[in-house]
Amino acid sequence: MGKEEDLLSNWRELTPEKQQKVLEYVETLKFESASIASEPIYIPKTPLAKKLWAIRQEAIASGMKLLDSSEVEKELAERRGGYRDS
Repeated sequence: MGKEEDLLSNWRELTPEKQQKVLEYVETLKFESASIASEPIYIPKTPLAKKLWAIRQEAIASGMKLLDSSEVEKELAERRGGYRDS
């Protein structure tokens, strides 16, 4: 039996919750191989962090530009009625 068949056979024996964990782990592995070497590797630990991390990875994969902290502040200020330096 090849690796793929072995993986699929084991997959079918898992509960849906464990299958979800496997999917999340695979996403982490995909990200690690695609990430820049200088970037620290982030591995989410809580269910919420895993969900948010998966959303972030989907956004990056779709080509969405992520904002830095100053861009986030500017966007929030614009949405809340403008930003003015005093």
